[in-house]
Amino acid sequence: MKAKDILKEMTPYKPGKQIEEVKKEYGLNHIVKLASNENPHGFSDRVKEELPKLIANLEIYPDGYAAAVRQKVADFLHVDQEQLIFGNGSDEVVQIICRTFLEPGSNTIMAAPTFPQYRHNALIEGAEVREVPLQEGHHDLNEMLAQIDEFTRVLWICTPNNPTGVHIDHQSLTDVLNQCPDHVLVVLDEAYYEYLKAEDAFDSLAALEKYPNLIVLRTFSKAYGLAGLRIGYGVSSKEIIQTLEPAREPFNTSTIAQAAAILALEDQEFIKKTTEENLRNKQALIEFCDYQGMDYYPSEANFVLIHLPISGDEMFEHLLSKGFIVRSGEALGLPNTIRLTIGKKDDMIRIQDEIKGKLAKVASGEQ
Repeated sequence: MKAKDILKEMTPYKPGKQIEEVKKEYGLNHIVKLASNENPHGFSDRVKEELPKLIANLEIYPDGYAAAVRQKVADFLHVDQEQLIFGNGSDEVVQIICRTFLEPGSNTIMAAPTFPQYRHNALIEGAEVREVPLQEGHHDLNEMLAQIDEFTRVLWICTPNNPTGVHIDHQSLTDVLNQCPDHVLVVLDEAYYEYLKAEDAFDSLAALEKYPNLIVLRTFSKAYGLAGLRIGYGVSSKEIIQTLEPAREPFNTSTIAQAAAILALEDQEFIKKTTEENLRNKQALIEFCDYQGMDYYPSEANFVLIHLPISGDEMFEHLLSKGFIVRSGEALGLPNTIRLTIGKKDDMIRIQDEIKGKLAKVASGEQ
């Protein structure tokens, strides 16, 4: 059997350390995971209360059209139902876009580093990947536009960007959309949209009417806390959605995920409360970094990328031994950094003490 040649050069996505794995490896009873940008406050109580009722009729396939959650999201966003496509997380919508538009002879443009699934899925489809290095954590939008040619199919823009947390302001995104040729699909990945508080933030949904080559991706995995159920969506013109739909698997979101997403969307008080808590704890972390003399990128997400005087792997291993799972920047293409998800207040105080203690030992010459 012969697989695609490109797969020989690729490796599967490697997730961060899991809680039970770390407990066993280090003999610890309590582990705090701050590596995957999950919501440390869990998910809406409405979902928790109704979940037992949702576990019924599992022998029946889910609604392939996701009609109920489609109606709920459409009403919430003030868009037509035909402007939505749902996926097994927004990751699958990325895969659907690549499956639809990319092929050998085409190319796609993205920042580096950014969300790795853009590149991963593009390579599988045989497209040329053109990566433009970030500038101080920001997309180099001018260079990304300069890379576009007649064979470019998709331009990926992640805002706030993962792993740097930096957002792209309204004017900059408007300029990109005005300059981008009509034959290029602009994918605006807003997985961390609910955490975005910047006054100059881009109104992506309002832009859909003016720019028919724009698609916006959002998810229930981050702020809504439903990462374990896997459901996300894309919003675009009816024409683009109709083009994408044949590449979508027929029953790609589960019955439970669809029902939970409806309940989660109804509980905007949970979103307000937890995003405000995230902002307070993030500000405290930033103040800590300032006091310690550590640089960081200005994050509009629920994580901060922190620059260290030591390797990210060394800090990662130290924090792991103390019961904290973070993400080393070495694995993200950003040496001497860690990406730290904003956790609960008490956990953030503890991890800051551990970081401070490690840096003090390094400064004194201890190992």
